[in-house]
Amino acid sequence: MNDNQLLRYSRHILLPQIEYEGQDKIVHGHALIVGAGGLGSPAALYLGAAGVGTITICDFDQVDLSNLQRQIVHTTSSIGVNKALSAQKTLLALNPEVIVHAICERASEDELHALVAKADVVLDCSDNFATRYLLNKLCVQLRKPLVSGAGLGFEGQVTVYDMRSTQSPCYHCLFPDNGEGTDLRCATNGVFAPLVGMIGTTQAAEALKILMGIGESLQGRLLLLDALSMEWRAIKLSKDSACTVCSV
Repeated sequence: MNDNQLLRYSRHILLPQIEYEGQDKIVHGHALIVGAGGLGSPAALYLGAAGVGTITICDFDQVDLSNLQRQIVHTTSSIGVNKALSAQKTLLALNPEVIVHAICERASEDELHALVAKADVVLDCSDNFATRYLLNKLCVQLRKPLVSGAGLGFEGQVTVYDMRSTQSPCYHCLFPDNGEGTDLRCATNGVFAPLVGMIGTTQAAEALKILMGIGESLQGRLLLLDALSMEWRAIKLSKDSACTVCSV
């Protein structure tokens, strides 16, 4: 790290659990964020601020006025701009020490496979089941840790599927794909603005811990948040021995 980085990240380096070695792992880490909306916005901002050396952001959508209530990586001047490009601009203004790749098209399975293969940690900040199932399948195949979040209304959830461990459940273990899933999206159902910030920030924290190899991740635990009562609950997760994705 150069002198500017040492000063920028000094409050991390002062933490005995992180120090120089941990921050150096962050600086040389690569995070893939799929979705630059309500969850991806805070996740990207904190990963960029923390100094993750390479951040790849995938989103083919454009910024809309209704997004700005919660998608804090974008500004009013970004309306009509691709979300990945808008997020890239914000992150580079926040921290020019990081490299940000913007993937502005809908990635094919082969393209997404290549992106997951290059990453050290994958953050699922998408808003549809098709993308979640595909990311999960690829992370299982490539043995990559997947940090998964979701939020709608006043309720959110977040967990880690760390496919580097043979004991970890995968997304399909918890939500089997029976072909009957119906996507629930903020555009038609609404979402409390800070909710996705709380979930997305938690995703960023888990991703940083994974990059550094510190602490205890959410593997095997699903955190559920009710923002109306401001109550967090944890549910234990276990691997499904009959899962058609991770147990074959």
